[in-house]
Amino acid sequence: MRIRNKSTSGLIVSLSIGLAGCAVGPDYRRPHPDLPDHYVFTSPQATVQAPGLDGAAQRFIRSDIPGEWWTLFHSPALTNLVRTALARNYQLQAAREALRNAQELTLAEYGGLLPQVDGLFSRTRGDFPEAGSGIANRKLSYGYYDAHLTLSYNFDVWGRTRRTIEDQQAQADYVSGELKATLLMLTGNVVSTALNAASLCAQIAEQEKLVAFEREYLRTITEQFALGGANGSDVALQQSQLAQQESVLPVLENRLVQARHALAAYLGSAPVDVSLPVPDLTAMTLPEDLPVSLPISLLDQRPDIAEVEANLHRATADVGIATANRLPQFSLSAQLGSQAIQAGELMMPGNGLATLAMQLMGPIFSGGALYHQQRAAEATLREYAALWQDTTLNAVRDVANTLAQLQNDASVLQATVRQEHAAVRALNLSQTQYRLGGVGYLTVLTAQAAYQNAALSLVRARAARLSDTAALFVALGGGWWNRNDAPLPPPSLFTSFLPWSRS
Repeated sequence: MRIRNKSTSGLIVSLSIGLAGCAVGPDYRRPHPDLPDHYVFTSPQATVQAPGLDGAAQRFIRSDIPGEWWTLFHSPALTNLVRTALARNYQLQAAREALRNAQELTLAEYGGLLPQVDGLFSRTRGDFPEAGSGIANRKLSYGYYDAHLTLSYNFDVWGRTRRTIEDQQAQADYVSGELKATLLMLTGNVVSTALNAASLCAQIAEQEKLVAFEREYLRTITEQFALGGANGSDVALQQSQLAQQESVLPVLENRLVQARHALAAYLGSAPVDVSLPVPDLTAMTLPEDLPVSLPISLLDQRPDIAEVEANLHRATADVGIATANRLPQFSLSAQLGSQAIQAGELMMPGNGLATLAMQLMGPIFSGGALYHQQRAAEATLREYAALWQDTTLNAVRDVANTLAQLQNDASVLQATVRQEHAAVRALNLSQTQYRLGGVGYLTVLTAQAAYQNAALSLVRARAARLSDTAALFVALGGGWWNRNDAPLPPPSLFTSFLPWSRS
């Protein structure tokens, strides 16, 4: 009983020393970059306006980003695609399980702060050898039963265990950043691919109109040639023009098939499953109010910054671990049990045993290995600090580039609308003058080519405004903080009442 009291007292003292010890190495603090309060030299409040579809001026306002930002396009088909991808995409499912793995490993590291208790039950049997010949005497044998508990505890005097927990928690934060990045890339890719497919559908529809127009015009010229109103060169040129317009369709259709296959992959389906409808470009609404946060807010919104910050946190903890490895380590071990010849006698008085041992172990000579490992950890810390600064600046640049592109898209659409209107007038005039004999057919061909380029450019310009609007939401982080896609931390046996686990 006396030994048991001493063991209990030693355990309490050990836990007190271990928990009260300091944690060597630097404590992590997020760097404070000197960021401006705007992204570009001139910060316009709105884009220019253009006539027609998707020509509204877009206003930049300071507000939060909704978690389902794709619904701002007011396209049920687009919203259905994104929601299906969120439910069925395998990369997103893998990212969730990777986070759960990292969370479980973090909880596992908390076990190092608690005593480790193991149990043993064994049966030992042997024969006594005969002293003269060395041959075992099978008539004389022995055997006994052994049952005991083993307790071990490492004092966390220098904080190596706590730094290890911190390191693993930072690794979980990195995997959490990967999940957010996967979510952001998935939603951004689905929206951009769907918009590309919608643009291609609109371009194909426009090209089919041009082909039908060219066929009708070829029929007209052929009739004029039969009546002597046109020559053979005019007919040949129109046939060439028709063939050229027809050759554009397979290219556009092939790109549309590839876009559909990409959508199927994002939605967790095989390429053959392309039954989901592609959004109609004309049915989409261009968001007019675009939420733009401050550059400093990107530190909490961008998953790539979260990933590199987690690495910086890990590097900080690794310096502490490398420093603690160079210092003496204290541990406690104890055994409590019983040995007896018969299993039924294990609990009888007089068969008990108990041991208690304190151990101090520290490096004396390592050939400089531990010293250089600490210096390597410090170099890694400086490396990730520089990468964090670089990633932050790149994030600000991405948003600035997207804002500038939105300004340019609005101006391009404005100019393209004027170009398309002028091309229509030029084509109508050239056809009328050709019928009256005022111009040659080459003038008509030139007007047709100009109209074709203008018509397709107008479709692409409208799609670009929609696509770059989606790119702005992605560049700003995609509003993941207003969603609940990450799995909750799993329950633990001990961390619910450990005070240091609630910090």
